Amino acid sequence: MSRVLLTMSGTVPPDLRDRIADGTRPRPDYVEMARAMDADLLDVPEARRRAGRVGRLLERLGGAPALLAWVCFRERHRYDAVFTDGEQVGLPLAVLCRVTRRRPFAHVMIVHILSAPKKVKLYRLLRLGRYIDTMFVYSTWQQRFVRTELGFPHDRVVFTPFTVDTSFFRPDAVPSTGEAMICSAGLELRDYPTFMEAVRGLDVRVVIAAASHFSKRADTTQGVDIPPNVEVVSLDYARLRQLYADARFVVMPLFDTEFQAGITTILEAMAMGRTVICSRTKGQTDAIVDGETGIYVTPGDVAGLRAAIVELLADRDRAEAIGAQARRYVTGAADVEVYADRLAAVAADAAERYRVGGGSAGTSSGARLRIRRAGTPPTMVCGATSRVTTAPAHTTAPAPTVTPGNTTTRDASQAPSPIRTGAGSSAPDRRSG
Repeated sequence: MSRVLLTMSGTVPPDLRDRIADGTRPRPDYVEMARAMDADLLDVPEARRRAGRVGRLLERLGGAPALLAWVCFRERHRYDAVFTDGEQVGLPLAVLCRVTRRRPFAHVMIVHILSAPKKVKLYRLLRLGRYIDTMFVYSTWQQRFVRTELGFPHDRVVFTPFTVDTSFFRPDAVPSTGEAMICSAGLELRDYPTFMEAVRGLDVRVVIAAASHFSKRADTTQGVDIPPNVEVVSLDYARLRQLYADARFVVMPLFDTEFQAGITTILEAMAMGRTVICSRTKGQTDAIVDGETGIYVTPGDVAGLRAAIVELLADRDRAEAIGAQARRYVTGAADVEVYADRLAAVAADAAERYRVGGGSAGTSSGARLRIRRAGTPPTMVCGATSRVTTAPAHTTAPAPTVTPGNTTTRDASQAPSPIRTGAGSSAPDRRSG
């Protein structure tokens, strides 16, 4: 039995295998992470099955994150390491460990935005850093905050690019119509009013796919005067990929924020070989090198955004050159398999450090975290009842900190991995922007 537990704050769709196999959706990060870590995957339905009375009560009080945290804690003696998919699960788990002073496992946590005042207050009040071994962050702004403001050890706050399935999102996946069209997509902190004003009156068709599998933010296209050349749509994965293929380039208008809002759309567009014009927010500075893998503009600047759009529409060769470089970056640094192997390698180090140190808040289990390295036959257990099998990885994990200049070339034509999953509901899985 695998000794790693990986949380997924949503539901593994029951038709996941079929949709990947028929090319209608990309491989989600949690599938490749579980493959790389040989991990049990704990989604919300599986957590409900394991929760017991206390877990059901905690879910009523604190929602699905509290439920997931409770099940991780309840089954703590079954695992050598717990990998939480965000602070929404990781902090409640740390609280449970703090209250009981029991943690016989290494705890690795992904951080989305730990700078929110309520999270900071909770973290400091209960000194939760003692119950977390390593944090992964998607934004160097968050990395600096966790290190300097929260005082978490510098070498245990690891920046990693977010991820995209570059075999699904690739330029030759679908034909392009070649029309004069630009687009945007997603909901998380999108400044669509600024974007619409910037394109008002331009001789270009504009499509905004204002939907998200992850964000619960309001659609900022609602209640505004939509220009005649703009249409707002909602698309599934396959049609979103077609939208990227048809677009001359992609625009990512953001309200200023401290985390990596927009990163999913940015990486999908880059993987499709499209230049992204992006608002340079505090938290969105890492995926793009200005003028090389994309173009930055000032948040909320209508005139500046309009000028960048007009300039790029007039220079198709430049748009294509930047898009090609963007594709090279994401295949080397942000491909879903590269990402999963990177996180697995760092998690293995965290688990070994915990084992050697005897555990910082309880008794160590004494067993080393087992990671299936690239090239080995990878398998993943979903819940306690069924298995997911993926094709072997083809790359060796790069160093944890990655910049656009530090990339590894990948096979862009790789087919989606075959998957066998257990039961689950049809609720959408998570995305990060």
